[in-house]
Amino acid sequence: MCYFQYVAIYHAAGGNDRGEFHMNKGGLERRLRAPKAFELIKTAEEAAEIVRDGMVIGASGFTPSGYPKAVPLAIAARAAQANENARFQLSLYSGASVGPEIDGAWVDAGILKKRLPYHTDEKIRNSINNGTVEYVDLHLSHSTQYVNYGFLPKIDIAIVEALAITENGDLIPTSGIGNTPAFVKQADKVIVEVNLLKPMELEGMADIYVTENPPNRKPIPILHTSDRIGTPWIECGFDKIAAIVLTEMQDQTRPLAEAGSTEKQISKNIIRFLSDEVKSGRLTKNLLPLQSGIGSVANAVFYGLCESEFEGITCYTEVVQDSMLALLRTGKATAASTTAVSLSPDALTRFEKEIAFFREKIILRPQEISNSPEVARRLGVIAMNTAIEADIYGNINSTHIMGSKIMNGVGGSGDFARNGYITIFATASTAKNGAISSIVPMVSHVDHTEHDTMVIVTEQGYADLRGLSPKERAVKIMENCAHPDYKEKLFAYYGRALQSGPKHTPHILEEALSWHIAFQKNGSML
Repeated sequence: MCYFQYVAIYHAAGGNDRGEFHMNKGGLERRLRAPKAFELIKTAEEAAEIVRDGMVIGASGFTPSGYPKAVPLAIAARAAQANENARFQLSLYSGASVGPEIDGAWVDAGILKKRLPYHTDEKIRNSINNGTVEYVDLHLSHSTQYVNYGFLPKIDIAIVEALAITENGDLIPTSGIGNTPAFVKQADKVIVEVNLLKPMELEGMADIYVTENPPNRKPIPILHTSDRIGTPWIECGFDKIAAIVLTEMQDQTRPLAEAGSTEKQISKNIIRFLSDEVKSGRLTKNLLPLQSGIGSVANAVFYGLCESEFEGITCYTEVVQDSMLALLRTGKATAASTTAVSLSPDALTRFEKEIAFFREKIILRPQEISNSPEVARRLGVIAMNTAIEADIYGNINSTHIMGSKIMNGVGGSGDFARNGYITIFATASTAKNGAISSIVPMVSHVDHTEHDTMVIVTEQGYADLRGLSPKERAVKIMENCAHPDYKEKLFAYYGRALQSGPKHTPHILEEALSWHIAFQKNGSML
């Protein structure tokens, strides 16, 4: 097959002249490094025909980064065109959230039956809460093990994005790893989207290390954030690859919401807590490896660290966002270990121009390594995650609205919260323009118990709960973290609970969730 035939196939798969320019510039042979790869080229529509009703699909990527796009869209289009006798439904496993080309398109097409372990798409959120889609919310480090241990139905097809395919049929990943190595290993067949838009300079950023199942598992040999312990490719082999689809589609990243005054104050309070830890001698100015969830609070914290007294910082986390790149650029941070680089559109453009700089500082790992409790405990990670609500004893709800409706999922917060050197949960003290208090007598859903919560931070201040009894915790949380509009009401509840009889954790059960009930009935907890 000649080069012009490759181009014709690429155009048939949805490419354009700009894509042809990328092939000329980078050379298709840099992407497909064996003659066998060229023989497997198919259009997205041809690859979509491999998928059958009832299959389990594993998708690459993590937090709209490095996920497949063209084939999932073709699968959705095929479903939309099918008659009633040809309708099909699929179960989807991923690393974390994926883009609208999967979650949104598959919901619209009515083909998504079950989803795990995490999502952020509004359409799928609504489908989960109305019962159309079954959802399994898992700790992200557990999701890999569930696949590897056979706890879940077996993956039929892995659909993965790749930068290139090696001479042996192994896969060079792009900007997000997630559960891809496990999916590829366990799947019967693999469909590979080789994304010609992703810069080849990403090659070498990945460090793929796969653990064995017990009783053959060995210690993960990471002693420092920057340790590389694996290979830059994901083992696959041409015997598994059913189709190779050439694409040129950018990840559907979202613009970064600007941090408001509340988020900035939460950031200041977290940094103040870390400074106090340095003053106490429990931390140095290098801190310990930082982990952070995603969102405006996380970005505000890392932007704040750019102007702090700390230096020589490292990050052992699951997602690198815009602010973490800024921390690396300033030299305040020296290394970041992650499973995905998930950026705003503007930051992504700049990142791709500076990959040579970041390739020496960012390590992309499978999420069973990036979120490994073993490694988090060994390195002494400082875990910083957000909460929907916290109660006066330190229990955290990070997934459900009013106890029943899922927001996104627990994600990786539990992987780090239970195993961190310090565990911080942050939230604004109120929501819905003050109609909801984020500090409540009892959380309506528990994701992280009081035993895993060391520090709670709101824009009002921070409560250091280490070594405190439940009663001591309650006073500190109410005093330091509750909004003034709700503080008196919280203390009044706590006082009645104390008077209701001798208790280790004072509660009045008929009142404990009355705040949530009041909001559902009247639209306000006040």
